[in-house]
Amino acid sequence: MPLAYAKTGETLRIQNIAGGRNLSRRLAEMGLYPGSTIKVISNQGGPIIIAIGETRLAIGKGMAAKIFVG
Repeated sequence: MPLAYAKTGETLRIQNIAGGRNLSRRLAEMGLYPGSTIKVISNQGGPIIIAIGETRLAIGKGMAAKIFVG
C-alpha cells in the first residue's frame, strides 16, 4: 500500500520505494529506506506528517505515493 493511503496513528515498515535514483537518495538522506519503521502522525489532506524515531518529517502526497509500506 502506498504511504499516501496510510491512516493517522499507523506504525508501518517501508517495503519499497518506486522512484528513481534521485528520489531514493533523497529519502535515504532523511532516514527513509526499505526496512525503516515509521509512524503516521497526520494524514489530513495536506502533506503527510511521519515520525521516524524522534524526528518528524512532512512528505508531499506525490512522494508518499511512491513509498510502499506494509
